[in-house]
Amino acid sequence: MRIYKNKVFTTFRQLVLCALVAWLPVCLKASSIDNEDIASEAASGLSTKAEVIADHFMVSAANPLAVKAGYDVLKAGGSAIDAMITVQTVLGLVEPQSSGLGGGSFVVYYDAEKNELTTFDGRETAPAAVTPELFQDKDGKPLAFFDAVVGGRSVGTPGTVKLMSDLHARYGRQSWEYLLKPAQEMAETGFKVSHRLASAIEQDKERLKHYPDTRQYFFKKNGQPLAEGDVLKNPEYARTLSILAKQGAGAFYHGKIGTQIVKKVQGIEDNPGLLTRSDLSSYQIKERSAVCAPYRQYNVCGMGPPSSGTLTVGQVLGISAHANLASLPRNSAEAWQVIGDATRLAFADRNRYMADTDFVPMPQGLLDQQYLAERAKLITKGTALTQVAPGTPDWDKPVARADDQSLELPSTSHISIVDKGGNIVSMTSSIENGFGSRVMSSGFLLNNELTDFSFRSYKQGYPIANRVEPGKRPRSSMTPVIVMKDERPYLVLGSPGGARIIGYVANTLIRHLEWGIPIQAAIDLPNLQNRSGVYELEAGTDAEALKKLLEDMGYQVKVTDLNSGLQAIQFDNGRLIGASDPRREGIAMGD
Repeated sequence: MRIYKNKVFTTFRQLVLCALVAWLPVCLKASSIDNEDIASEAASGLSTKAEVIADHFMVSAANPLAVKAGYDVLKAGGSAIDAMITVQTVLGLVEPQSSGLGGGSFVVYYDAEKNELTTFDGRETAPAAVTPELFQDKDGKPLAFFDAVVGGRSVGTPGTVKLMSDLHARYGRQSWEYLLKPAQEMAETGFKVSHRLASAIEQDKERLKHYPDTRQYFFKKNGQPLAEGDVLKNPEYARTLSILAKQGAGAFYHGKIGTQIVKKVQGIEDNPGLLTRSDLSSYQIKERSAVCAPYRQYNVCGMGPPSSGTLTVGQVLGISAHANLASLPRNSAEAWQVIGDATRLAFADRNRYMADTDFVPMPQGLLDQQYLAERAKLITKGTALTQVAPGTPDWDKPVARADDQSLELPSTSHISIVDKGGNIVSMTSSIENGFGSRVMSSGFLLNNELTDFSFRSYKQGYPIANRVEPGKRPRSSMTPVIVMKDERPYLVLGSPGGARIIGYVANTLIRHLEWGIPIQAAIDLPNLQNRSGVYELEAGTDAEALKKLLEDMGYQVKVTDLNSGLQAIQFDNGRLIGASDPRREGIAMGD
């Protein structure tokens, strides 16, 4: 393994704060939610990251323990899917606030032998017994957000275990039992609590105390939350992995593990859920065609619905491409005005049209180049858009709809992997809000993904596309992508960050593909976001210098913590270049 320091980041590091910690206000109300009001997930602090150069294989993920385990699998000849299984099961142990067995995932997969891209949807599904009033009170008003989240009501049918199992059967080389062993052994012997996990526990300690199992796991005997450096063991998680190793995913969806999940969800006295054994046993992974958005000489390929990620990123890129960004300085207010307004226009379409297309139709023309060119004409350089509305893309059978009113929070994890054969995994997984529903079962946390649905079903008489329905998958912003160039892989990329994922990925792609900034430097640079009118600038960075200039253009500007967690691998003339976000504790590793 050869490591090269990135000189660009040395200067950037001097411009940023050394620690960024923020969390969600406890009293957040679903009825008055604005995405701009949501603080970023608790950060692990900023650290210098280096490009990692390899010749044969690479893994880039959110925690060093998980990356090392995946590296060992790849070094032993494992496939990209093999390594993904090991990385994900370790992440579920050492980064439980972000993803795990109790959540869902999307995978974009490249088959090197066939030179083909495909995607796999392991998103959670709504229980068969849900009704439109799931997140409404007796008067039909939306519940306060955390009244909906904490407990069994918010738990959807988990998909990650089924995803790992199905993909292993199709692409795995090493034994299923071998791949689960690293996480099992780590759970038995214990691991040191990282700064990031300790900070997350501290920030969410009141909700984590709500249920006995969660309180017992994340707090010491003296009642204090776990601290950085404490050794944490999880014998229940080890037992769960042992059962899965011997019995396969069937133990989760048809056996003892699933029975325990359902018992927990339905047995929450203050907020029970609707998940049943039938919901688990009928769950299926869906293989879907990749969505590809052209950008310059590249194709940015990823998940289609129920993910809104690649479609929205594709719109941001397609709209902003008409402004000749290459001619504008990368740190200028003029450039970021174009990118910000392009993002606002894309989010307007996202909120109106995008949802699980197994349940609702969607316009076919969202990535049509002529349509995006028309949307680009709405942007006036030097003047912020005052009003933004959805466009009218081509649609065979238009359906009148209202704008979505859902909230998607930033606790997620991304994995990028390339194996010796050139096969690629770009995987984003989540349990939604930090620590999910705060309900533990069999040593892992259960998701609260159902709160990614709109709490309202209709607005002013029109249905909302992302309304909750039985068996439906909630819309997601997760954006695992594989960028193609000349019909070959060029870049593997993704990030956590809730609805901000789209901006993190789009901005990184613009910096790298449009301005030619090296991938690690593109990730290091300050985050800027404008999804619904308020322009967010990353606190403690030179992005703050744009505040007055953007305000003069007409924006409301907010300086805040924007904690992306990008993990990337670039193909570069026979080499692999791994990159990790300095805002989190992830690394890249390869040979």
